[in-house]
Amino acid sequence: MEIANKIAIVTGAASGLGRATCVKLLTKGARVAAFDLKEPPGEAPGEVNRNYMFEAVDVADEANVAAAISKVVDAFGAVHAVVNCAGVVDAAKTISKGEPFPLATWNKVIGINLTGTFNLIRFGSLVMSRNEPEPASGERGVIVNTASGAAWQGQVGQAAYSASKAGVMGMTLPVARDLAGVGIRVVSIAPGMFNTAMASGLPQKVLDTIVERMILFPNRMGEPNEFAALAAHIIENSYLNATTISLDGGVRISTR
Repeated sequence: MEIANKIAIVTGAASGLGRATCVKLLTKGARVAAFDLKEPPGEAPGEVNRNYMFEAVDVADEANVAAAISKVVDAFGAVHAVVNCAGVVDAAKTISKGEPFPLATWNKVIGINLTGTFNLIRFGSLVMSRNEPEPASGERGVIVNTASGAAWQGQVGQAAYSASKAGVMGMTLPVARDLAGVGIRVVSIAPGMFNTAMASGLPQKVLDTIVERMILFPNRMGEPNEFAALAAHIIENSYLNATTISLDGGVRISTR
């Protein structure tokens, strides 16, 4: 699918992978609706009210998501792509200091990372299904999800995060099968360690250890623009479907 003149929704758009994806799609000529709980700092990365709009959205709230997507259709006329980047990494051990894993933490992580992703998938694909198919490919839309290497290499304290990302990866094929009949592709990206707000919360010693001992090559953290470039390629490459692509420099994450 050509990106120019298409309408894309990007969640988690205020920073990191989502912010970089907004910028990439705008530079390729898309109109972008940025969804996040808070508005990105500074000036919007595009022509406000023409190619770019922001909506405060809690992806775990189905009414909020449905209303926000309706606003996008009202403003831009359609939706052709959804890139799901919203996520949290709140950690806790299964048992710690004589207490079990806090269920509120579990519900928050699953609610945002997994249920939130599916909310965008189900409401976004419904709108996409009404698009006229592309003349060359027959496709009506593309959905790009963010899984994680933690889906199969989860560290200590990542039970909820790993489960949520494994869920994203696990639903990629069945959702792609569900939507194939209406010409909508579904692909997930599993990033490794990236220079984002999530990583910035880790001690420098931990980050140095990850780079030195766990990342194969190139021996550095990933950059958000590299994720954005892959998301854009997935949208453009009509033969990518029903798969999860690792983007991690060959990382092999240790227990801690």
